[in-house]
Amino acid sequence: MIGSPKPLTLPTPDEAPAWLDAAVGAELARAREAVARVRQPGSRDPLTVLRDWDEAHTALGRVASWGSLFSEVHPVEAVRTRADLATQQVQRVYTELDLDAELYAVFVGVREQVSTGGPDVAGPLDPEAARLLEHTLRDFRRSGVDRDEATRERIRVVRERIVEVGQDFSRTIRDDVRSIRLEPSRLDGLPHDWIEDHPPDGDGLVTVTSNYPDSIPFRTFCRDAAARRELATACLNVGWPDNDARLRELLALRAELAGLLGYPDWPSYDAEVKMIGRGAAIPEFIDRVAAAAQGAAERDRDVLVERLRRDRPDAEAIDGADLLFYTEVVRREQFDVDAQEVRRYFDFGGVRQGLLEVTGRLFGLTYRPASDAVVWHEEVAAFDVLADGAGPEPIGRIYLDLHPREGKYKHAAQFDLVTGVAGRALPEAVLVCNFSRGLMEHDEVVTLFHEFGHLLHHVLGGRGDWVDFSGVATEWDFVEAPSQMLEEWAWDPVVLAGFAIDAQGRPIPAELVERMRRAEDFGKGAQTRTQMFYAALSYQLHVEQPEDLTARTLELQAMYSMFPYLEGTHMACSFGHLEGYSSAYYTYMWSLVIAKDMFSAFDRANLFDPDVAARYRDRVLVPGGSRDAADLVADFLGRPYSVEAFERWLAE
Repeated sequence: MIGSPKPLTLPTPDEAPAWLDAAVGAELARAREAVARVRQPGSRDPLTVLRDWDEAHTALGRVASWGSLFSEVHPVEAVRTRADLATQQVQRVYTELDLDAELYAVFVGVREQVSTGGPDVAGPLDPEAARLLEHTLRDFRRSGVDRDEATRERIRVVRERIVEVGQDFSRTIRDDVRSIRLEPSRLDGLPHDWIEDHPPDGDGLVTVTSNYPDSIPFRTFCRDAAARRELATACLNVGWPDNDARLRELLALRAELAGLLGYPDWPSYDAEVKMIGRGAAIPEFIDRVAAAAQGAAERDRDVLVERLRRDRPDAEAIDGADLLFYTEVVRREQFDVDAQEVRRYFDFGGVRQGLLEVTGRLFGLTYRPASDAVVWHEEVAAFDVLADGAGPEPIGRIYLDLHPREGKYKHAAQFDLVTGVAGRALPEAVLVCNFSRGLMEHDEVVTLFHEFGHLLHHVLGGRGDWVDFSGVATEWDFVEAPSQMLEEWAWDPVVLAGFAIDAQGRPIPAELVERMRRAEDFGKGAQTRTQMFYAALSYQLHVEQPEDLTARTLELQAMYSMFPYLEGTHMACSFGHLEGYSSAYYTYMWSLVIAKDMFSAFDRANLFDPDVAARYRDRVLVPGGSRDAADLVADFLGRPYSVEAFERWLAE
């Protein structure tokens, strides 16, 4: 019924292969029917044409979401394979439509109708509809619809191949789990619960994998330096050698596509529709941030090297094999923060419940277990999201898939399931992470808050009139800002005391949280430089397309990171963001600049101030992509955003 869209009914794992085939077919047919209506000859009201186009994008978006999600999380391999095929199918349809000159002519005609006010125009388009029309025309042009037939055909081939190679690149990272095997005596320093979860096998050896719940605690706490180096090397070789050739092909394909579309390189094409605007502005931003972090980064590095030399007097530098371990040592010795003491307050169940309570209170939401939801794995939890004061009907549904398993996505991300449209589609999203089922590191808690920020943006921004502006459909270099800002609530002593409770029922002491914050500030200069290394790698590989990816990675690491290359590793092959973010990894730091500025509007003594929280929710999250991100932020802050809050944070 209009106004009360229902959640998607998902299949059981056994039903999923047939369901996915049928659902994809139905949505693709629905899209083609809507496109056929757009093509109808004769004058039609521009708003009706836009509605039909929106209907087509709604259907295609569902297929794209299902393909992306189920290829990464479904426990049935046949479903993951079908999901990859669905992604290829829908991308072929997108390409077909994007290169359709007759469709482009329809929208050119619509713009002429609107500008001249012809007899079939019911009235002027409202600002959002006008924005949709201009974005549609822009996207047609950026797809190459105005190129000659031979060029359009090559564009079609290249775009389809980019999808296939990108899928292979990501699948290899997902499926390539590296491991080492060790005698139990070499586990000294690791938490007791971690050791209990890793019993020796029949040969008396313990297997440690590259998956986060294994590798992060191991590299942070294990006192055996050789073992740490062995595992760090394994982690940095995920995807190698297979992904080396794939990545080089992906870079070449993107460069070719950009050239076919009239751009000097891929970053220039990709950046045009982002806040940054120009590809050439990316290295300028990277170098500005790197320079701002230089002093703090050198101090961080020197502290770490000095501490390493107490154990190894001849050490000249500290690399990725020792970095996490000695960062933890410094925080424990100099800031009196022991991560093993901290983690006992963060039981997974309590953290998850605390996250729901914190965000519910902050944004006026209630999470109700979705008893009718069918899930793809027994550990997935589903909740309906209700807005306080809005009645019993949910405004969205969320799924939390938070623990590792074979064949599942290895990192942390929010995936769309259904993109919301007012009265037509309930926004639904999935949080995909790989956390311990027991005690969590505080860094994992921060990650959970961050990713949940994406999920909230999808739901709260999913009640507009147009699917193209729904949820996180803002400029891509703004997407991370709301999530980065929500991390701040995972650092507040009052907030944490509400759910960070040890086995004896004692909340985490405020004084410990303050020490944790001071300890976290140690290393932020060096970490910022590391982020700029990743950003430079993302950009330069696309501009240069080097034949030797590892050699160029080494050079860029030496330029930007404070920590040297780990010999014998091939980090670019496991850098999954090169598939999704392509040349735009800089967006994490660009978004952080905005996040720090937005957070300055909150009172640190009262992070639940209802007026500020409601203003932020309604002016930044709820509008989705219906306005430019800079305008949304200015509306919330009462001024344009600036870098001052970020620079203060970096200098603290």
